[in-house]
This record gives sequence, structure tokens and C-alpha cells, in this order.
Amino acid sequence: METTNQPTASNRPEGAELESEARRDAMQGEPPFTEAPPEDSRFVRSLKEAGITAALVGALTVFFFIFRTDIGSGGLDLTLRPELWLVWMGIAFGARFLLSYFIFRAEEPITRYFKRPSASRRKPLPIGKIFGVAMLIVAIFLPVLLDTFLPRQNRYLLDLSILILTYVMLGWGLNIVVGLAGLLDLGYVAFYAVGAYSFALLSTNFDLGFWVCLPMAGLFAALWGIMLGFPVLRLRGDYLAIVTLAFGEIIRVVLLNWYEFTGGPNGLLGIPKPTLFGLEFSRGDDGFAAYFGIDYDPIQRFVFLYYIILALALLTNFVTMRMRKLPVGRAWEALREDEIACRALGINTVNVKLSAFATGAMFGGFAGSFFATRQGFISPESFTFIESAIILAIVVLGGLGSQLGVVIASVVMIGGIELLRNLTVLEAVFGAGFDPTQYRMLIFGLAMVAIMVWKPRGLISTRIPSVFYKEKKKIGADLVSQGEGH
Repeated sequence: METTNQPTASNRPEGAELESEARRDAMQGEPPFTEAPPEDSRFVRSLKEAGITAALVGALTVFFFIFRTDIGSGGLDLTLRPELWLVWMGIAFGARFLLSYFIFRAEEPITRYFKRPSASRRKPLPIGKIFGVAMLIVAIFLPVLLDTFLPRQNRYLLDLSILILTYVMLGWGLNIVVGLAGLLDLGYVAFYAVGAYSFALLSTNFDLGFWVCLPMAGLFAALWGIMLGFPVLRLRGDYLAIVTLAFGEIIRVVLLNWYEFTGGPNGLLGIPKPTLFGLEFSRGDDGFAAYFGIDYDPIQRFVFLYYIILALALLTNFVTMRMRKLPVGRAWEALREDEIACRALGINTVNVKLSAFATGAMFGGFAGSFFATRQGFISPESFTFIESAIILAIVVLGGLGSQLGVVIASVVMIGGIELLRNLTVLEAVFGAGFDPTQYRMLIFGLAMVAIMVWKPRGLISTRIPSVFYKEKKKIGADLVSQGEGH
């Protein structure tokens, strides 16, 4: 009598495979079915990651913090600073441990409290508008507030505010080219230099005032923006960045070598100060204080300069926001999102790019003319590539296309680093004579890495479109191009 083997789960191929997988899952390992090693606890894993991070930081910064060279009488003096190196390694260890323990390795990261709740029926408050209006009110009454609450540091803080507003204006000007039009420009400092030298040469050679030379400096910078735009019309992305970088260096080298016209490395001296309807802020009888019958105070000139740069910055913001709603502004944003689609829709991309370069360069020229009259002296050393990198970092950190983000990034990155000079606690931690401005670019780099990890699209990542249908909505950061011009 024949016996037939009935197929079961164990003798079928697929059944044997499933049984083998079940055995591996039960034994927590692969053949020969050894038990998996126990996993480290959350605390131990955080310690390991923090130790690896501290070791990497120590290896990368050993030549920056341990050794310091100074010019001495017989050559270079070498100073060892191992304590500063250890302090930075300790900071890296502590920061990485906190991030790993509370965010990366935590079952419920603490960052969940900062996330926006799901869509609710209530209309959210316009926090950005409220914050922007509050900052504008503070900016308008800042000289009065400083004189009331900080009279001893009034001049220093007012001068610092002028510097911050200058970078805000430069950031807004570059934001037109990079944030709105999507054209990566690494030579924006060239227009800044053209505006400064145009004002200085016109005022010193033709005896013209600030208010006459200001629009002329902006027009000259816009002309150079058009001249830059023509050769790079077909370039995008990295190639455009390289060409604009070369343009900035060409301008600097020309200013450095054309000694008969620009003064060469010696720069230009005797640049006149701005006047208020012909009244100078001086101690003489024809000065501002004597005309109005008040006591002369050197702070009056700083207050006047502060309101000039504030007005120029607000003008830049107003023109930018208005142009965003015009056809040319919509064409900038369309060019940023997809240049091929722009051409398919019949948009003249040549004119769009030239208008973006010219408009951004014009505001850079305005800022350069103010810089020249504020300093009273300019030289090519003030317009190096590092300035372009700082302005671009402010735009990227604040958020491409965001006006408020540029303001926040400028206040934090420019004002914050300058204010670190007065913190005596830093000298107690890093040693006597520690100057944080020497590590400005290192702080910029760390800030950019942190922002790119935490907020890849910048501090202000949401955008309000220039054109909307029925209901005004914000665009998520993931739906907006990075400004690479593709």
C-alpha cells in the first residue's frame, strides 16, 4: 500500500524558509544562532557619541587653539595654549551629549514641544508681522532708549546699531539676487565697493555733497550690475558663483593697482560728512547745534547717521516688497523655481536676470556710499571676499527670500559677536586676552552648520507667495527652491 506524503509547512520550500526566519527571530541572531549582544543604554550611547565628537573637534582644532604665533623682535614667538584647546573639547563634549541624550537618542525628543500643532480651526496669530512691527518701533526710538537706559554706552551701542543696519541693507540687497531670483552671487562686495568709491571720488574731486552723490553712486553700481549680468546670462549654479567671485576680485585688484585714480592701497581720505540742509554737525557757529541754539554733543552726528542708514534700509525693504508684487518680482520668483518653465511661458530671462542684478547692485551702491561717508576713509582692504561671504551667510542663515530673517541674522551674527567683547566671563573661561572677533568666521561656520541641521531653509523658512488665489497662504519650505536657479 502506497503512502503519499502530504505537504506540510515544514517540507515545503517556502515553509522551511519561514520556519528558519522564525528561528532566527526567536534566537535574536544569525546562524549559528548566537544571541545578539546587549544594546548600550541611552546614557552610554550618548557618552560614546560625545567622546567621538570631542575627539574630532580636538583633532581638527589642534593647530588653531594650542599654538599661537606672534610677531616678535627676532621672528615669530610661539605660545602654547593647551587649556583653550581642552575648553573647546569640553564644550563640544557637553553639547553633543545633551543633543544625543535629549534629542537624538530620546524616545520623545524635547524638540516636539517646539513643533507647530496640527492645523486648527483658529487662524494663527501673525507672529512675524507683530515681531517685525515691534522691531521697527524699537529701531525708530533706539537713540532715545539708549540715552535713557544706557547713557554711558550710548555712543558705542549706537555705532554698533549703525553697523548692523548697514549689513541689514546689504543683506536685503543680496536677497533680491539670491533669495528672489535664485542667482548665487559671491561677488556682491564689488557693488558695495563701486558705491563707496563713486561717492568718494565725486565728492572729493567735484565738491559735491552726500545727498547729490548718493543716487549717482547707486546708479553707477547698477550699471556695473548690468555689466556683470551680460556675460553670465547662460550660467547657473556653481558656474555663476565662480564668475561672480572672479568679478569681485577683479574690482578689488583694480582698486588696489589703479593708484593714480583710486589711491591704491593708501585709499581715499577727506571724504565729506553728510549735512542736514547744509548744516554740519560740528562745533562751529554754522553747525547744527549753534543754529538751533542747543549744546554741542558729538553724539548728534551718530544719531544723524543712524537715522540715515535706517531710512535707506527701510527704503530698500519697501522697494523690494513692492517689486515682489509687480510682474518683474513674480518673474524673479518664477526664475528661481524653474528657468526652463519661464522660457516656455515666454518670459525674457535675459531681462529678468539683468533687472535682478541691477536692483541688488543699486542698493549695494547706496550702502557703499553711506559706508564711505561714515568712515571718512576707504581702502581696498574694506572690500575683500570675506565681506561677500558674511553677507551671503546672513542671507542664508536668515532664510532665502525672507526679509525678517535677514534682520534677525544680522542682529545675531554682527551685533552678537561685537557684544561678546564686553563679556568678562569669556576671559574667565578661555583665558585672559581672549578676543571672540578673531574667531568670527569660525562662529559663522558653526552657526551655518547648526542652522543647516536644525533649519535647512534658514531661520524663517515659510514664504508668503507674491500672488495668491482667494485666500492668503504660506508656502512650506519644502516646496520652495533653494535659489539655485534651476
